[in-house]
Amino acid sequence: MIVGLPKEIKDNEYRVGLTPAGVRALTDAGHQVTVQKSAGEGSGFDDASIKRQAAQIIDSADEVWAVQT
Repeated sequence: MIVGLPKEIKDNEYRVGLTPAGVRALTDAGHQVTVQKSAGEGSGFDDASIKRQAAQIIDSADEVWAVQT
């Protein structure tokens, strides 16, 4: 399965749909995870911490969705 995680766009919303541990759980289970650049920053997770868990960092939400098709 391909899992895509875009950055939250709602004003004053800092949560992220997956933590690095969640990314690791999905990739360990054989799934591909794509995450929009800076998606986790509001929750204290930088791109490097997410990438270390085998996620692919993508520049825009449009690109995240494009991987899904």
